[in-house]
Amino acid sequence: MDIRPAATLVLTKDTADGLKVLLLQRTWEAVFMPGFFVFPGGSVDEQDIEGRAHAIGRGDTDISQTMSLDEGGADYMLAAVRECFEEAGILVAQDQDDGDVATGHPVHQDRMALFKGELTLSEVCQRHKLTIPLDRLAYLGHWITPPGPPRRFDTRFFVAVAPENQVASHDGVETIDHVWLSPAQALEDHRCGLRLLGLPTIRTLRILSDFDTTGEVMRYAHANPPEPYPSKSWPAVKKGKSVLLEPGAPAYDEAAKLDPEGEGSTRAEIVPGEPVEVAAGVVRLTAPNPGMMTGPGTNTYLLGHKRFTVLDPGPENATHIERILEITGGAIDQVVVTHTHQDHSPGTVALKARTGCRVYGQPAPEGAAQDQTFAADEEPVDGDLITTDAGTLKVLHTPGHASNHLCYLLMEQELLFSGDHVMQGSTVVINPPDGDMKAYLESLYDLLDEPVRYIAPAHGFLMGHPEAVIDYLITHRLAREHKVARVLKSLTRASLKALTAEAYDDVPAAIHGVAARSALAHLLKLETDGRAAKKGEIWHATSHT
Repeated sequence: MDIRPAATLVLTKDTADGLKVLLLQRTWEAVFMPGFFVFPGGSVDEQDIEGRAHAIGRGDTDISQTMSLDEGGADYMLAAVRECFEEAGILVAQDQDDGDVATGHPVHQDRMALFKGELTLSEVCQRHKLTIPLDRLAYLGHWITPPGPPRRFDTRFFVAVAPENQVASHDGVETIDHVWLSPAQALEDHRCGLRLLGLPTIRTLRILSDFDTTGEVMRYAHANPPEPYPSKSWPAVKKGKSVLLEPGAPAYDEAAKLDPEGEGSTRAEIVPGEPVEVAAGVVRLTAPNPGMMTGPGTNTYLLGHKRFTVLDPGPENATHIERILEITGGAIDQVVVTHTHQDHSPGTVALKARTGCRVYGQPAPEGAAQDQTFAADEEPVDGDLITTDAGTLKVLHTPGHASNHLCYLLMEQELLFSGDHVMQGSTVVINPPDGDMKAYLESLYDLLDEPVRYIAPAHGFLMGHPEAVIDYLITHRLAREHKVARVLKSLTRASLKALTAEAYDDVPAAIHGVAARSALAHLLKLETDGRAAKKGEIWHATSHT
């Protein structure tokens, strides 16, 4: 799939209530991010690179250098200005007297012609004797859509102060609403499930939320160009052959961390029973239990150099237990468990019997999926510290997937052992009553406050860019919640089965039974939030929805 160059313009303004930014809502019929609130933006077209006679203020060489490009940086800026005019009706431009364009200026009559491609921005500027002051834009960020969505974009984000005498208006075609909000309010609306935001929008809003005025934002953006987004392939080995990993591939972050010189020495596959040192004093050993719910298998982590802590000993599998004992030489002081699902904790009994190790974890809740053989010597709570030979583990209570779920942060290396709270390549099962969607989302938000550089999941490779990983999970869940709420409102009253059929119409009907458990988790969260209610087996929306 081709990755299309794109540009986005973040418009800011000062108000009596502080800094605000313009967000547009995409139409619900959009193929990409339907219903999401975004900044004005879109693809870089041929018209954006056909000439720059209408551009003033900064040259392409200067702009491109700031953006770590050989050339063409000015084209991204011009595309951002054009898209902002088409979608939001605001044109960052100057007349012959260096004055800002106002709402009543004749150029606004050509907005639709520009939108339809009947005129180019260059032609519009020539017709009305306008210029585009590129020095009023500052480079703010860079985002490449990860693999998976139907369209992928290599997007550059710019920021500019909105002209004072122009009024925003959504185009009514690609965008169906617009709003000026403080960055903090937009983020809070997203957290509450009231407004859908994508990952790059969230990241940009977090940056802007640190500033009180447009002047502060522009000074920051001009002085702090963002780091280049990973874009080059990374060599690795898979099934004995050399391969090149593209950014976003499951093994990419791990390969880049473990093989920083790019010698192609790391494996792009997880092989059960083969140890991989993923950090200083941290070895990943994957159990031989691959499957639909476990991926390549459940990861056990061995922490230490001479004395060892075993994190998630895995299922009751004799081969896996013997491999743990072989690698550690049996010098196991303690076992720590993220939660008591059957693929994570049952191996504890055998290790305890063989080594006399001390066991840390929370008791198993009721349920067939839980390991009732698990018995802890210590029941750590949120914020507790556990000393290991590899460093200090900070205990983080992260309910949602399971009520007793714990993550562990290796503080010295800022490495998060996420158990099943964050997995690679699939979303986490939230199965009521022990699974709790509201608790899950709140736990994800709590992780954003922790200093994490890499995530070591129970299933999959090391993951870099932890903030983006967590934001994706939050956004994915809230997008589904938003769809469940909209379907519930449209149906007025619905059974769980009927609602699942509508809200999960994008997944095969064969797995609607599993989807119904997720739908129930969303409904229970909406009920807790006061946005849904149940009478008997029938659900209905409340006035808060």
